[in-house]
Amino acid sequence: MTETSIEGLVRSLVTPLLEHPDDLTITQSEDDRFQRYVVDVHPQDVGRLIGRQGHIASALRTVVEGARPRRSNSKKVRLLINDHRH
Repeated sequence: MTETSIEGLVRSLVTPLLEHPDDLTITQSEDDRFQRYVVDVHPQDVGRLIGRQGHIASALRTVVEGARPRRSNSKKVRLLINDHRH
C-alpha cells in the first residue's frame, strides 16, 4: 500500500502523541464527497489523541483539512478517531 501525502501528514502529527506508536493504523476510504482517514490507536492512547474537551482532535482535523489540495474537484478530507474505550 502506498502512503498518500495526507496519510503521511496524519502519521507524522499523531505518532509523537502516542505511548504505543507501533499500534497506529490509518485506513483511508472515500465516497463522492469525502476522503476519510480513520485513525486506530492502542486503547490507552485514545485519550491522548483526543485531548481534553477534544482540543487535540480538533486541531488535528483543522491541520488535515487545511492540507488538502484546493482544486475544484478535490474532495473534502475527514479525520476520524476510533474510540475503543467504550
